[in-house]
Amino acid sequence: MSSVLIIDDDVILSGLFQDYLEEEKFQVRTADTATEGLQLALQGGFDIVILDVMLPDMSGTEVLKAIRKQSHVPILMFTAKGDDVDRIMGLESGADDYVPKPCTPRELIARIKAILRRSEITRQQQQDETVIQIGPLQLWPQLRKAVWFDLALELTSTEFSLLEALARNAGQVVSKNALSEAALGRPLARFDRSIDVHMSSIRHKLGQQQDGHSYIQTVRGKGYQLIK
Repeated sequence: MSSVLIIDDDVILSGLFQDYLEEEKFQVRTADTATEGLQLALQGGFDIVILDVMLPDMSGTEVLKAIRKQSHVPILMFTAKGDDVDRIMGLESGADDYVPKPCTPRELIARIKAILRRSEITRQQQQDETVIQIGPLQLWPQLRKAVWFDLALELTSTEFSLLEALARNAGQVVSKNALSEAALGRPLARFDRSIDVHMSSIRHKLGQQQDGHSYIQTVRGKGYQLIK
């Protein structure tokens, strides 16, 4: 039974989502302040955190950053419908995905299940100790561990899945839709910039080659490619 933490000051909405999630056999804990939610999240024991951007005592983005300093738990952000700024800030700060408010319980549950399903598939498929090595990059999928030029590479769960998908197809173009399926567990929606934002973060962490070019190339209209 998967455990979900909902951090949202809208008590009525949280209660509604809690009821639906419990009907789907999830264990649910709610917090209506950032302080309480952050404390619970850092205590651990949750499979996923649902985090609202707007909270009374601290912004959701600040909570997200604080969680990411200590935990790689998947985080799904509630953002205002059509507010690209909140979405991009959340993704850049380490959120795995977002869902716009208002949303239906069915949509929320679908997003949660997609993230958890992707995490479970990854665990099941990576039971050996195979190391993926592309130049200075080393990945241990079963440990979700990455090393870049002999230094630990700090990645969110989604970033790791994206980099793994590129590494497994190094030198080849991987479409954004394939990357979305691999990292988010869902097809890429029209006008969805999630993959682009995550990829920008990975590029920043990898730095540039000596010639100033990125190790991850954009192939316009097709996708991304990890340079061997």
